[in-house]
Amino acid sequence: MYDYPQWFLNTLIIAVSSAVLGGLLVILTAYVMSRFRFPARKGIMKLTMVLGMFPSFMAMTAVYLLMTQFDMINKLWGLVLIYSAGAPMGYLTQKGFFDTIPNSMYEAARIDGASNLKVFVKITLPIAMPMIVYTLITSFTWPWSDFILPKLLLKDKDMYTVAVGLMSLGDTEFARFAAGSVFIAVPIIVLYFCLVKYMVNGLTAGAVKE
Repeated sequence: MYDYPQWFLNTLIIAVSSAVLGGLLVILTAYVMSRFRFPARKGIMKLTMVLGMFPSFMAMTAVYLLMTQFDMINKLWGLVLIYSAGAPMGYLTQKGFFDTIPNSMYEAARIDGASNLKVFVKITLPIAMPMIVYTLITSFTWPWSDFILPKLLLKDKDMYTVAVGLMSLGDTEFARFAAGSVFIAVPIIVLYFCLVKYMVNGLTAGAVKE
């Protein structure tokens, strides 16, 4: 009656894809806003802060109309696109972390002839590993537990996520609902224990210039 494994797989595909793509966009956005100076920088920061004051569900009607026009209704990649595109709006936490990295490290690397890309890959990423892990975890948990957006865009029962599928259970299916809710927490716990060591190791990585 209830294809829970398929719901679980759908949710996993959406969450992992959104975490990778959205996490990459957040890190790049935060690094650019932290280390580069350009005329529209302060204006973009103010605009994102103002837009962040409004709850995301206010845009649901516009999102539904856009997804309808692009024929992305009832498709998992439509959800991945929305989650990933909205992720850079929360770059301020990552930017604050990048701001704490001493400029002397970047200056030493540039004196040695390192390009901007090499500075980012060889110096910034190792030091920022705790923040990267934090970004991946938060980018994963949001689509993993979200209900409103999948409910709006996914129509077929075999395309449901776990949250939507569990809410579609009958009033007498409390035991199944409770069991399914327990399994939702398993990937987040596994992800945390797999990545927590990188949060500690990243605090000192890249601090020594070779």
